[in-house]
Order: sequence, then C-alpha cells, then structure tokens
Amino acid sequence: MFQIYLFIKDVYVTLFYVNTSRFKAKELLEKLKNKRLIFVGDSLNRNQWVSLVCMVESSLPPHQKLLKREGSLQSFRAQEFNVSIDFYWSPLLVESNCDHPINHRVSSRIMRPNSIERHAKHWNNADILVFNSYLWWEKPRMRMKLTYSSFEEKDANYREVKMIEGFELALKTWSAWLQRNVDAAKTQLYFVSLSPTHVRGEEWGMPNNRNCYNETEPICAEGYTSRGSDYRMMRLVEKSVDNLQSVGVDVQILNVTQLSEYRKDAHPSIYREFWDSFSEDQLANPSSYADCTHWCLPGVPDVWNELLYAYIISKT
Repeated sequence: MFQIYLFIKDVYVTLFYVNTSRFKAKELLEKLKNKRLIFVGDSLNRNQWVSLVCMVESSLPPHQKLLKREGSLQSFRAQEFNVSIDFYWSPLLVESNCDHPINHRVSSRIMRPNSIERHAKHWNNADILVFNSYLWWEKPRMRMKLTYSSFEEKDANYREVKMIEGFELALKTWSAWLQRNVDAAKTQLYFVSLSPTHVRGEEWGMPNNRNCYNETEPICAEGYTSRGSDYRMMRLVEKSVDNLQSVGVDVQILNVTQLSEYRKDAHPSIYREFWDSFSEDQLANPSSYADCTHWCLPGVPDVWNELLYAYIISKT
C-alpha cells in the first residue's frame, strides 16, 4: 500500500490510499493482454488517453507498437501483448452535431437524445471502457437543441433545453445502452469525474482578468473548489451510476476533480498548437487565448492514470 500526496509548499495533504504498487507499464500490459481498453468522450478524455499511451509506449521497442487513426477512433497497439488502447471522440456521448473528430466547433449544439448506437458500435467489444462527458455541457448561457430527426433534415423540429437537462438525457441513454449491451462479468466500466478549469484569477487572489497564464505554483488552500466546477453534473453521474449498480452494472467513478482543482500551474496555457490564428491585440494579451482547460503532459492526467492503473491491477 502507498499513499498519493498533494504537495503544497511545506505541507503534505494525503489524498487517498492505493493498495497496489506504483505504475509499471509492463505489469499493466500483462494485465491487459489480449484486451481492448477504450476512452470515450471529449478532448479531456483524449488528454488522458495520450497520457496513458505515453506511459506505456516507452516500455516497448519501436517495432512492437502501432498508432493509427480512422475517423473518430484513434488506436494504439502494443503488438507483443495484443493490447489495444483506444480513444473514441464522442463529446456528448449521444449523437450530436459536434461528432466530427476535427470540424466540431459549432455555434449551436444539437443532440439526438435517444441515439447512441452509431457511436457505441465502436465500443461494444471493449474489455475496459473509460467514459467522460462534461466540458461540452459547461455552457450555462447556451441552450441545447434536441432533435429526433437527422441533422441534415432541413425541416427538422427542435426543442431547446438547459444544458444540464440535456446532460441528464444523455446519461439516461448511455445508462440504457450499458444495461442492454454490457456483459457485467467481462467488462470493466469507469466514468471520469469533471476536470476543473482555471480561468478566474480572483478565485486565488489575482485580478479578475487573470487566468492560468504565467501561473507556476499550485493553489495552496486545502479544499479549494473553482466556481466553474459544476458539481450538479457530478451528482447526476453519481445518480446514474447508483441506478446502474442497483441492476448489476458496476461502474466505478474515477474521481479526479479535487486533486486537479489545485493545479492552476499545470495547463498548457499559450504553449500548445492552436487551431486559430490570433489578432495582434490577442497576441499582445496572452491571457486572452491561454488554454486553461487541458493539461500539460507529463502532468496531471498521469496521476489520473495512476488511479486507473490501481483499479485495473486490483481486478482479479
């Protein structure tokens, strides 16, 4: 047994106990031999997938690993072990107009609340499924449009709901799919809790126009929680997981939220590749385009994967 600590200046805060050894890539690959692990969700789940791939690929010779992409599916293969570690882009879990793996930035979000099969056919043979879905719902001023028609239908009718109501509908469809399709004796299921952002400097004593840009130390206040972390969404996930467990479908929540809340210093900020070009005014004000949502690698998602590793290794 070892303890995972959060280090804040001169104080160690014990976050949790893990009844296993530290991360060992070969041990994980042996455990996953002849299996498929897939992350399903948004770019933060992709962030975690990239982290895990990096954590295991360094233990393999070049001729024993393969990386490929096909549409929304990205796959890493450890050939000696016949292991596949994949990521599937599905930011709302159900079908939506945000499903294109590259061209998904849309001004108005539309979902088909009862439709998941087009995505799920890519996961249904997985041995370990790691889901997430928060980021694309965290737009409180935006409304989610619901449709039961195809997205291409010109005369489709739409109904608008609050984002959190759309999230609840998506969870119901996701839960129903798990009940119908998952072999509980064979498949491990995980749902990653929300990943915090650091966009409001006033929350840690900086001016209100500051964010994670140029931050080099973690937040020191034990128990710190960002106002941007919508715990109502986490409670909806917990409710869904409880309902699934009551019918014999075991889903483990991978709770990464609190340990990540402190890490305002761990985002890529301006040091990443961006899709857009920036104006001279933006370039003169780096805070205006700093990425305070995703995480540097190596970094915080590696700790998330330490937790995932502990759960996987502990399974008999």
